[in-house]
Amino acid sequence: MQYIHGGELIARQLAAQGVTAVYGLCGGHIAPIFDGCVNNNIAIIDVRHEQAAGHAADAHARLTRNIGVAVVTAGPGVTDAVTAVANAYQARSPLILLGGSAPLNTRGQGALQEMPQVEMFQTFTKASFIIEKTEDIPGKLQFAFETALNGRPGPVFIEIPLDVLYGTQEDAPLFPKVTAVPLEPEVGAMRRIFEMLRAAQKPILVAGTQVYWDAAHDALRHLTDQTGIPVFTNGGGRGTLPMTHPHCFKATRGKALKEADVVLLIGTPIDFRLRYGQGWNPDGRLIQIENDPAELNHNRQSDVALLADSRLVLEALAEGLQGIRYDDWLQTVSDMEAKKREQQAAWEALDDAPVNHFRLGAEINHLVDEETIVIGDGGDIVSAVAKVLDITLPGQWLDPGPLGCLGVGAPFALAAQHLYPDKKVLIVSGDGSFGLNGFEFDTAVRFNLPIVAVVGNDGGWGQIRNPIQSMLGRAPGTHLARTRYDKVVEALGGYGELVEDPGDVGPALTRAFASGKPACVNVILDEAGMQKTGASSPYIV
Repeated sequence: MQYIHGGELIARQLAAQGVTAVYGLCGGHIAPIFDGCVNNNIAIIDVRHEQAAGHAADAHARLTRNIGVAVVTAGPGVTDAVTAVANAYQARSPLILLGGSAPLNTRGQGALQEMPQVEMFQTFTKASFIIEKTEDIPGKLQFAFETALNGRPGPVFIEIPLDVLYGTQEDAPLFPKVTAVPLEPEVGAMRRIFEMLRAAQKPILVAGTQVYWDAAHDALRHLTDQTGIPVFTNGGGRGTLPMTHPHCFKATRGKALKEADVVLLIGTPIDFRLRYGQGWNPDGRLIQIENDPAELNHNRQSDVALLADSRLVLEALAEGLQGIRYDDWLQTVSDMEAKKREQQAAWEALDDAPVNHFRLGAEINHLVDEETIVIGDGGDIVSAVAKVLDITLPGQWLDPGPLGCLGVGAPFALAAQHLYPDKKVLIVSGDGSFGLNGFEFDTAVRFNLPIVAVVGNDGGWGQIRNPIQSMLGRAPGTHLARTRYDKVVEALGGYGELVEDPGDVGPALTRAFASGKPACVNVILDEAGMQKTGASSPYIV
């Protein structure tokens, strides 16, 4: 009769779920999990900080549309991962955080690194619980997978005491792989949606993160090709319709919302990115498609609020709106977009040195192709570059999400490069954000993951410094040195270059990718660059 320990049970269930890698940092409380992963061909990407482990697992989840797993030791290991879990919750990412803890038989007696971990996570996870029996591990993990993936995807925290992990039992059967169950749209609500869109003259569709998770990109494209409805993508929805598609717009969403008579909002919270629903056409009507009931009618009352799978809704709309076209309105939005893009093109052509943010974006855009995954990690630099980049595939663009969490760049890139070794992985980073998890380039070197970061170095926390300077006349605590981040990456075993002229950005990035090493291209930016272009930050509203 074969007996196996708790760590082996965990690894076997992870493997059955299709998990190919976990991200973590070693600790005595979790050693059996790592041992089980080795036995089950699950890669262990051990990082330098538990926050990075959580962020990497978040990216793994997004890129696989499956769960991502971080494994951290008790106490400070768990608390170090809190920010990553909170970010995953806001971003609708099914991260599973496995946290070690003190043995059950000493609970409450003051064991090393003992603290109330389960309670700490309950406000920003879909579930937070402890496993108290070794034999319960497979079933509890199955519950966690179902919870994380179904409805609004989100994180789950599982505390596993030391004696439960080291406990043994007879070989246990595996539960089957969990997949999200699509929620069928309610027929009556669909009828009302058909009526509104058939009568609409100026509708727009905003495709958010749910469109990505529901793999609804083909259905989205079919609907807009058929009807000519203008599409704006948001959050994880970027790339679900190629930004090069003639019906996809990115510069005129605010103007379109002021004129639209129907807004079809799919998986997009009405938060700061949509100005809380303010400034829209006061006579416009709102259709909300969501997987999160808490987002329905939040900040703005909907005319139709529907919990449903976005792919099924989009497919039904294409079927029910045959013969309906919005060509005049599409041309109006196209003209507005062309005017806005003409203004931005002038910014992208600036030859200033130090380099302007938009010119940096244009140089990056020349190098981004369908074999490139781009990760945004910063404030002003990401705000500007995101307006320039033409993202054409679902999952090609990753950013932290609505929590606005800095430091995701290198951790996200680790997961992306591990999952897609043949793709180019590019981090667009601010100098401030690089400092949060830049030491993960050590991890990239150790695992031979040739990620590349282009650091927009404006010598400060520009997104905070510039508006505060304008409002108060000074901005204490917002200045940084023009640090040679390229030299930092070189010292860790990677490749680095310093760029001060806009014409040198492209060649430097080409050399960075050609080096085959983790690399940093450190670009000196004009600290007043965003002010010169009149571009505003999405976080200061």
